[in-house]
Formats: sequence, C-alpha cells, structure tokens
Amino acid sequence: MQLHISPKDGVPIYRQIVNQVKYLVGSGRLVPGEELPPIRVLAEQLVVNPNTVARAYAELEHAGIVTKRHGSGTYVSDNGSPLKRAERLKILAQRADALVAEARHLEVEISELLDVVRERHRAMQSKDKI
Repeated sequence: MQLHISPKDGVPIYRQIVNQVKYLVGSGRLVPGEELPPIRVLAEQLVVNPNTVARAYAELEHAGIVTKRHGSGTYVSDNGSPLKRAERLKILAQRADALVAEARHLEVEISELLDVVRERHRAMQSKDKI
C-alpha cells in the first residue's frame, strides 16, 4: 500500500491517510479482506507518529471501511467498497481545497488554474486513447 503524505498541503496527516485509504478501497486497489500495514510499520514508512496512523485507522474503522481483528491486524471490511459518490466528491473537494490554496499562494488566478486543470484532463484523455 503506497501512501503519499504532504505536510505542507494544509490537510492534517491523519486525514490524508484516511482519504487515501478510502480512495484505494473505492477504486478497488485495496480489496475486502486485504490487510493494511501494522500501525508502527506504516508510521515508519510515512515518517509520522504512530498515534497519527492509529487515529486514521480508528476513523476508518468507525466509517466501516476497515475492521480490526484483535491480535491479527487491520483489514479492509467486506462492506468497505466501493465508495459512495458523495464520499468520492468529498475527497475530491478536499484535494481541490489544497490545490486552490496552493494556487493562491503562488498568485495564480482561478481562470489560469482552471486552464491548467482542463489541459491536464485533455492530456490524460489522449493517453487513455493510446
């Protein structure tokens, strides 16, 4: 499981972990029954405090995305996939917030940002056709 954490994007690290795991489950890259890395292992990989990972796992468990098996680990729950459309849009909204904040920091106008997004979308579409 590959996660990418950015301490500078304005989203708390535990929330980034939650969002990325939800995305991986929703996209089918993590399947029901698949084990997540132990808290300490993931914390070491991401170079974060184990409590941060524990908080993310607890939130994922509360949301029904994962289940904890005492003494055995944390697993993607059988009902954890796919994400509801509203949840997918919420994840995208959070990523959009980070992108808009970065654009403001770089003094890029919203119209220019939208042009960049449209261009990236076109580039991805042309790669899909290959």
